[in-house]
Amino acid sequence: MDDHRDAPATPAEAAEAAEVRRFWAGLGLPGLVDVHTHFMPERVLRKVWDYFDTNGPLIGGLEWPITYRTREAERAALLREFGLRAFTAMLYPHKPGMARWLNGWAAGFARRTPDCLHTATLYPEPGVETYVREAVEAGARVFKAHVQVGGYDPADELLRPAWGLLAEARIPVVVHCGSGPAPGKHTGPGPIARVLARHPGLRLVVAHLGMPEYEEFLGLAERYDQVRLDTTMAFTDFTEGFLPFPRRALPRLAALGDRVLLGSDFPNLPYPYVHQLHALERLDLGRPWLRAVCHDNAARLFGL
Repeated sequence: MDDHRDAPATPAEAAEAAEVRRFWAGLGLPGLVDVHTHFMPERVLRKVWDYFDTNGPLIGGLEWPITYRTREAERAALLREFGLRAFTAMLYPHKPGMARWLNGWAAGFARRTPDCLHTATLYPEPGVETYVREAVEAGARVFKAHVQVGGYDPADELLRPAWGLLAEARIPVVVHCGSGPAPGKHTGPGPIARVLARHPGLRLVVAHLGMPEYEEFLGLAERYDQVRLDTTMAFTDFTEGFLPFPRRALPRLAALGDRVLLGSDFPNLPYPYVHQLHALERLDLGRPWLRAVCHDNAARLFGL
């Protein structure tokens, strides 16, 4: 798909949008809320896509074609066609000096995209508390932290005041802290558990259900009542092929049904968006669970 396409939705996209709408309408929902979609400056996103195209080590050397390689406005329009009531702009720095600039871009994106939850990010560096506070005061509603790509310890002392500020402000933070698709120096449950021990009220959203340490991150959610998990890429045919979710843990996932949130990773998907929805449906955890995950839990969290 040409990333310079300006045409309306293709017939395939229109057909998929109709299928997505049938899915949530069949559950009696007013739409979907996706807490894990990526919007970032175009030149940054193109570098991300280049990384996927070259099978970089952080994606485990996997073949990972980008399904929705279109311009920003077209991607946002497609999410609206899917019937998303709200989505996010998950963006993240990989080195010092990027986070404040990304936050400035994200604030502008939120202003011109009112159905996107104003997203911000952070990095362990001098001044992090200041620009996190600035983002909060500017209206940020969700933060993103990427321990794997950033290569940092989330329990770094430089981040301690920022975590405390976000816990006090009750702003959710989506954190990629699991070791999938490839481990990093500070991934896994241990480092983020140290953050939670200091800030037990932090509204942590564990990205990707914490894959592949699914059961350990379920344990953190069972221990801390403000910990949530997003479904991003979990249970799909793609992920089940290399990092399968242990079926013995499904009852624990069902029991946490009020703290599991729909996430997708759009647009960086190697399959159609609707496949994530079908993957959740085929878990057969019941309509109430599916309704809560696909809409109600996030709507309550963000006051939609």
